[in-house]
Amino acid sequence: MHKRLFRFWNSERGLAAVEFAFVLPIILTMFLGLIELSQASGARAQIINMASAAGDLIAQESVATGTDLDSVFGAVNTMLFPNDISQATITITSVIDGGAGKQPVVAWSCSRGKTPSAMTKGSAPSPALPAGLLAAGSGGSVIWSRVSYRYNSFLSYFLPQWSDWSNDFYLKPRRVLQVPISGAPSAPAVCNT
Repeated sequence: MHKRLFRFWNSERGLAAVEFAFVLPIILTMFLGLIELSQASGARAQIINMASAAGDLIAQESVATGTDLDSVFGAVNTMLFPNDISQATITITSVIDGGAGKQPVVAWSCSRGKTPSAMTKGSAPSPALPAGLLAAGSGGSVIWSRVSYRYNSFLSYFLPQWSDWSNDFYLKPRRVLQVPISGAPSAPAVCNT
């Protein structure tokens, strides 16, 4: 009996299978983590590009029409493919100079997406614009585009957590000091004009 036990203890048959069983969970975790990291990085880059494109397209206009806003919302929605666009909210706001010694105010704001909420016309932008972006008394304005996105991991079966991302982009109008709005975009957009 002692001899059999000694032979069993010193046997190396099946050692590779046992080692593989120990290493497999680590390799799978690293592989899935790498895929998740690349998916999340790609979605984050798309959110940044969406905010940039939305602001840039409106900043090129002399007057923003409802049709222009529909086109912009449609264009930036396609940028998020193949991610879930129903989790995104796009808001475009024109913030104008409030006058000498006064705070900037919202001229108009339109939002479309998951939880659209346009800023109130005539109110101070919330959150406040970065310092030095709009000089008081200049009569100028800033086109502010914000894209918010709730990223759900494809590993949500194992990790039931999500990440809320937001990106802001600010541009000065190119053709006029202030871009007025004419008309409203089609539903389901929410506008305060």
